[in-house]
Amino acid sequence: MINYYDSYLVLSKVYSEGAFIKQAINDTPLEQLSLSRTVKICYGVLDNDLRLDYYIAKLCEKSPKLKIKIILKIGMYAIEFLGNKPFAVTDALVELTKKLGKSANAGFVNAFLRRFAEKKVELPENEKDYLSVKYSFPVFAVEELINDYGDKAESIMAFNEEYTFLRFNNGIDGEKYLSDNGLAYEKTPFYNVFSVPNKKMDADFDKGIYTFQSVGSAAICSLVGKGRDLLDACAAPGGKTVFLADKFDKVTALELHSHRAKLIESYVKRMKKTNVDILLKDAGEYDKSLGKFSAVLCDVPCSGYGTIKTNPDIKLNRSANSIAEINKEQLRILSTCSEYVELGGKLVYSTCSVFDAENDVIVGKFLENNDDFEVFYETCELPHLSKKYGLQFLPDISMGAGFYVSLMRRIK
Repeated sequence: MINYYDSYLVLSKVYSEGAFIKQAINDTPLEQLSLSRTVKICYGVLDNDLRLDYYIAKLCEKSPKLKIKIILKIGMYAIEFLGNKPFAVTDALVELTKKLGKSANAGFVNAFLRRFAEKKVELPENEKDYLSVKYSFPVFAVEELINDYGDKAESIMAFNEEYTFLRFNNGIDGEKYLSDNGLAYEKTPFYNVFSVPNKKMDADFDKGIYTFQSVGSAAICSLVGKGRDLLDACAAPGGKTVFLADKFDKVTALELHSHRAKLIESYVKRMKKTNVDILLKDAGEYDKSLGKFSAVLCDVPCSGYGTIKTNPDIKLNRSANSIAEINKEQLRILSTCSEYVELGGKLVYSTCSVFDAENDVIVGKFLENNDDFEVFYETCELPHLSKKYGLQFLPDISMGAGFYVSLMRRIK
C-alpha cells in the first residue's frame, strides 16, 4: 500500500519551508516498507511541478491553499505518471485530507481528482510554453536551452533515465566485486566506475570499498589528470577531492562553510586518504600563503541544471536573476584561483550546468582579461559536445551527466 502521508510530509517541507529534497527525506521519519515508493513520488512531483501547477490552473477557478495543492499534485502524479487506479488514489487522498484536519476540503479533493482522471488537459500551443509545461522547465530555462542548442534542446529536457554509479577505491577490482556479488552493471569509460542499477548503500560503502559518484564527476577528474599538488577550490562534498587524492601527491581542499568542510573530512576518512588538507577559506579571496600549485580545479557553484534528475527541486529555486548572480561568483572564483597556478600549470573550470552562460561565456570573459592563460583540449571517451573553450556533457548523450569542463594552462 502506498503511504501518501509520508510523501506529503516530505513535500510539505520542500514547498513550505524551502528544504532541499534530499535533506527533507533524511529529516523525516518514513515508513521503511513503502520508502522507495515514497521517494519516487516526492521526486516525481517535484520533477513535474510546473506541469502539475498548469493542470491545477486549468481545472480550478481559484488556486487552492498550499496543503491542498500538495495533495492534488501527489494525486495527479500517481494517476498520470505512475498509472495508479484513479478511484484508489482519490479515496486515499480524500482520507489524507481528513487526516490533516482539512475535512472541509475533502469534497473538493474528491471532485478535482475525478475530473482530472476523466478530462485530458491540453498543453499550450506556443512552442516555449508547450516545452515549459511538458517537461516542467521554467520558461527562462527553455529559452536558454533553445538559444544554446537549437533543435537539440528538447532532447535535453526530455531525458528521463535514472543512473546509479559506483566508483571503487584504489586497490579494489570493481568488476570482480560486482560479479562476485551478482550485481548487474555497465562499464563506463573510466576505470573502476560502473553504472549499477538501483544499488543501495550497504556496509561496504562505510568500509570505503566503493562510493557513489556521477559519471560526469569522474569525467572531470579524468581531465584534471595527475600531478604533484592540486588545489580543489570548491571542494564540498568531497567526491572529486577524494578521487583526485589518488592522482596527486597532495590535495588542498578549500571550503567556505564549516558544516560542508565536515562532509569533506568524513568522505576523506571513509575512503582512507591521508594526503588531503582541508582549509576553511573563501575560494574567491586570494591568500598568498597558499603558494602555487601544479593544478587548480574550480568546480564552481552553479545552477545545477545538469543534475535536475537527481535534484529536481533546483527547478523551484533557480531563476534568470539568480543565475546572473551566480555568474558573478563563478567569474570571481575563477579569476582569484588562477593566481594559484604555477607557470606551465593547469587551471580547470567546471560546472554541473548545461547553460552556456555559466560555461563557455564565463571562460571567455576570463580569457579576455587574462592573456597569461590559454585553452587546450584533451580527449574524453564519454560522449560530449565540443564547445569553443571546453567540453559539454549532456544528460541525453553522456549517460545522464550534465557537466562542463574547460582546461587552461598558464603560459606566462
